[in-house]
Amino acid sequence: MGASANSGTRDPPSWTVQVDPLTTALGFVHVQIEYALSNHVSVYAGPSLHLFGGLLAAPDDLDFIGIGAEAGVRYYFNGTAPAGWWGLARSVLASLSTTSGPALSSLGGYVSVLGGYTWIWDDRWVASLGAGVQYLDYQVGGAGPRGFLPAAHTTIGVAF
Repeated sequence: MGASANSGTRDPPSWTVQVDPLTTALGFVHVQIEYALSNHVSVYAGPSLHLFGGLLAAPDDLDFIGIGAEAGVRYYFNGTAPAGWWGLARSVLASLSTTSGPALSSLGGYVSVLGGYTWIWDDRWVASLGAGVQYLDYQVGGAGPRGFLPAAHTTIGVAF
């Protein structure tokens, strides 16, 4: 972040790196690397991992892991990307495999649409909240979520 040549002020950040503590508590670890393509549009991508059952896992669920990728595009209504009010479309595609019982594997993932807000303060720290709807098909051997469910977005991170 350098000084603007004309104004002597700092350029706003174009990149963020964020993690989602809510989905981590549910067993899905996401890291989002976001880049503002313009004042209104940003894109992000990152790994999507299911490494443990999480807080809502049923005790009789078959244990499984998921290794995949998440990607999304945000539209910032106020033209202040990567901060401010946004709408988001995102998806995940992952390879799922059991870690106990019979060896099973499948492809899984989800698509979701959300609305929310991202704060950036001190040109460095990021917090974001959002809500929407998603369709999940993240099952292997009958374990894991499937169907339409609420979607939530809670991230913390850094901007640069």
